[in-house]
Amino acid sequence: MPLHTDIKEQLKNAMKAKDEVRLRTIRNMLTAFTNELVATSRKPQDELADLEVVNVIRRLAKQRKDSIEQFLKGNRKDLATVESEELVVLESYLPRMMSQEDVEPIARAKKDELGVTDKSNMGQLMGAVMKELAGKADGADVKAVVEKLFV
Repeated sequence: MPLHTDIKEQLKNAMKAKDEVRLRTIRNMLTAFTNELVATSRKPQDELADLEVVNVIRRLAKQRKDSIEQFLKGNRKDLATVESEELVVLESYLPRMMSQEDVEPIARAKKDELGVTDKSNMGQLMGAVMKELAGKADGADVKAVVEKLFV
């Protein structure tokens, strides 16, 4: 079953279970899916491909992380808690991201392949590694690994 359809079905389950956090989060996801469809000149009743769904969810998760950070800076723990609960639900739909230990051998291989020897070409290496991993690793983790290679 496509992920988009599966999430629509889980909306019904969340309603039946009266799970307010999951229900709110799934509704937000479905709204974001519709917005993505409209933004890409498709009909709102169409469905996104699984990769598009994951990209939208990843974007929503990043927004939640940014919001949590801002709310904590503003001393609004109540709002940060709400965002954290939604983030947990969003992350349950995302594939497991690679750890820094998993990324390091790939980054070393790319460094050798491209012949990068100094820090001035770090951006080129970072781009090549991100392209190879294509959403399988967090950008911050890749950046940390690439920086560590030049220390």
